[in-house]
Amino acid sequence: MESSPYLYQINASPGGVPKHSVPEAWVSKKGIQDDGHRNKALHGGPDRAICVYSYELVQALQQEGHTVHPGALGENFTFSGLDWAHIQPGDHMKIGEQVCIEFTEFCEPCRRIKSWFHKGNFHRVDQEVYPGWSRLYARVLTEGQVRQGDPVWVEMLSERVLP
Repeated sequence: MESSPYLYQINASPGGVPKHSVPEAWVSKKGIQDDGHRNKALHGGPDRAICVYSYELVQALQQEGHTVHPGALGENFTFSGLDWAHIQPGDHMKIGEQVCIEFTEFCEPCRRIKSWFHKGNFHRVDQEVYPGWSRLYARVLTEGQVRQGDPVWVEMLSERVLP
């Protein structure tokens, strides 16, 4: 029996990677409270307020011999139980009771994460090279509190009725 999708881990740091697990966090339009970015030109801002990834892909990368772990790739949210390869920019996600985000773009892999990859191959999470393996950025549509274990729901752009 497959379990329902949920927020596996929340990750934050004052800047840089890895980001470390926190049990709960306030999410604003600017991102997760107490989270920062080393390079503000490439990370952060309203359309890149949150970086997200799949726990199952972290596990698959570990099986390939990479030493990645939740938060190592700079993601703020690590989700479990999602069909990650089908999530696309434009899709919406509700996290817990309050927070709603919209996926905006695939994340370009950064050289700062290369130490987690066998032979430094950080392009292993590049959407153009390995479709379906990239992290995603998201904007915050509705602010609020999130906790590890919160259920998540995805509304695919293709499922929404657009005017």
